[in-house]
Amino acid sequence: MSRIQQLDAHVVNRIAAGEVIERPGSVVKELLENSVDALSTRIEVDIVNGGMDLIRISDNGEGIHPDDMLLAVTSHATSKIRSDADLDHVSTLGFRGEALASIASVARFRIRTRPEECPVGRELESHGGQIVVNRDCGCPAGTVMEVHNLFFNTPARRRFLKKPATEFGQIAEQFSRIAIANPNLHLVLRHNEKLVYELPASANALERVRRFMGSEVSDHLISVTSESELPSGEKIRLWGYVGEPSLNRSTRKDQYLFLNGRWIQDRSLQHALGEAYRGLLMVGRHPVSILFLELPPAMVDVNVHPTKSEVRFQDSQILYRQLLKTLRDKFLTLEFRSSIEVSNSASPSSKTELKFDKPASPEAPQRELNLWASHATITTPPRIGDFARSAGSDSAALRSTFNDRSVFSHPAVIEAFAIDSQQVRDGQQQTLSTQQNSPATSEVVARANLSGLSPEMDSAECLPSPSSVPGSQISAVESRAEASIADDRMEQSLNSAIASTDNEFRAIQIHDCYIVLASDAGLEVIDQHALHERILYEHLRNRILSGGVERQRLLIPDTIECTATECVALLESLDLLKEIGFELQEFGGTTILLMSYPTLIPRGNLARIVKDFAEQLVQNDGKMSRRDLLDHMLHTMACRAAIKSGHRLTAEEMQELLRQRHLVNDSHHCPHGRPTSLTLSRGTLDQQFGRLG
Repeated sequence: MSRIQQLDAHVVNRIAAGEVIERPGSVVKELLENSVDALSTRIEVDIVNGGMDLIRISDNGEGIHPDDMLLAVTSHATSKIRSDADLDHVSTLGFRGEALASIASVARFRIRTRPEECPVGRELESHGGQIVVNRDCGCPAGTVMEVHNLFFNTPARRRFLKKPATEFGQIAEQFSRIAIANPNLHLVLRHNEKLVYELPASANALERVRRFMGSEVSDHLISVTSESELPSGEKIRLWGYVGEPSLNRSTRKDQYLFLNGRWIQDRSLQHALGEAYRGLLMVGRHPVSILFLELPPAMVDVNVHPTKSEVRFQDSQILYRQLLKTLRDKFLTLEFRSSIEVSNSASPSSKTELKFDKPASPEAPQRELNLWASHATITTPPRIGDFARSAGSDSAALRSTFNDRSVFSHPAVIEAFAIDSQQVRDGQQQTLSTQQNSPATSEVVARANLSGLSPEMDSAECLPSPSSVPGSQISAVESRAEASIADDRMEQSLNSAIASTDNEFRAIQIHDCYIVLASDAGLEVIDQHALHERILYEHLRNRILSGGVERQRLLIPDTIECTATECVALLESLDLLKEIGFELQEFGGTTILLMSYPTLIPRGNLARIVKDFAEQLVQNDGKMSRRDLLDHMLHTMACRAAIKSGHRLTAEEMQELLRQRHLVNDSHHCPHGRPTSLTLSRGTLDQQFGRLG
């Protein structure tokens, strides 16, 4: 029988470290909070290899007295409180005295510090909780703390760490929380000796928010402030910024709540924020907010969570009502109008044309409807031969990963493929033509291997030219002419096949949102956005499976500002994004360069789509398979590229949209599962008008 015994201090510290120090980001949080409590005005953070090899935090704060150095790395030793009564009035970020002891027990830890009034500094070094150095040293006023080889003595904990880029993303998030809460501090963040952020001290919190979230967010924030008085005479102050309804996210990651300078999470206040936006946001969307609460320390207990990220309020309903009333009162004074952003390069008077064999122009208006009647006639390049090749076993194996019915089973497409075999072979030898009216070039993205293997193709060089095909004596001009004839015949075949299934109905558009038409089934109402989204999704997915998505290279790359976490997520997924037509490069700091994009996507939507991808990648964090993640990205692309509610369509555009729906697998639902159409049967109409019985 095992006897109970007292654990020694070293074992206790390692157990406690498991609660306080979970990953490198936890170390950065604790040390940054110590620097803020030390009244620093400048703090520099240096990270190597995602914090696994080195975390260095330097500040110009008050420093540690030489006589207190050994106590600093002792558990439950602190300068913040003296008795249990002080716990009711905690105004500092740290107070438990656990952080340094926990860090020192699982890393090689060094402190160099000197208070302003001391002539010399003091250096202390600990390896896994054992003091190896404690001596005088020369150093500037302030403190430098270095954490080397985190979890070196706990290999199991180190194995659970993620990739360095992911760990640095967590560090950057902790850094951003401290930076937003303390705009009066000059803060610097470097990773692998590269500058990520340098934030000069500022009295304007909005300017600090702009540095992290970008002007596309800060320009759409609403300033809110309110103050209430308690019966004791003390006051509760709420202030900060909330986003316009059009500025919303799929997750709550851009909701920042600070209590007396401390970042916290509170479900009650998150619910109040959601209630304030009730009726202004779609289901599943969340507002952006940066809110600061200032209230007496006695009203809140911050000692209820190991990382102090959750607190317990004395009366949470007071705060709930104040937040809800403040936002609702502010919203009542505003008039929110939805706006549609159109690329500056798009001509307001440009006419929408629906033609075969016409690549989507990067300068085209967002509402343009391109015709993808079948996978054999999707814009040039490629032409018929490319899709004849994709009908082979290689393409079939890829398509089977989706477990869907092949679109080639549609009668119109079967008839369209009944073309002379020689013309198909000729078309198979076509090279990709380049755009003559632009310095940018159109590329074909590598064939996506949805099972996770490397792409097989990357550019037009992967397609054989006529001269490179053994036994081919046909010139490039003759081959293009033959393929053009074949495409024309296919178009005629498709037109006649589809015309036989569509009964010359007349369609009208109502509210610039719905298409109403009469058919044999009765009266049908179609959501133009949902239907177009389904068509684009099917087109994109099958293009990736069958050979590639046309890609437009930018002569001058676009710059996209991201948060550090989003930047890391995008850079880790460059190959995945390239498969769907987006080629990105790191530019420096938190800026991403967009080198090329799918020609399907309007130019004005690119930054928003890339940001949406970043949100999905951050939210996923390895939870979804590569195939599912790719599918989600295709949903996003289709949704952003589809015509929107409020876009008026011509009669020809409506007819073209209705014609294309017969060539997708499931035209009754958009990729998100919403219905694309509702039918009011003839029987129901007769019943409602009293024509029955």
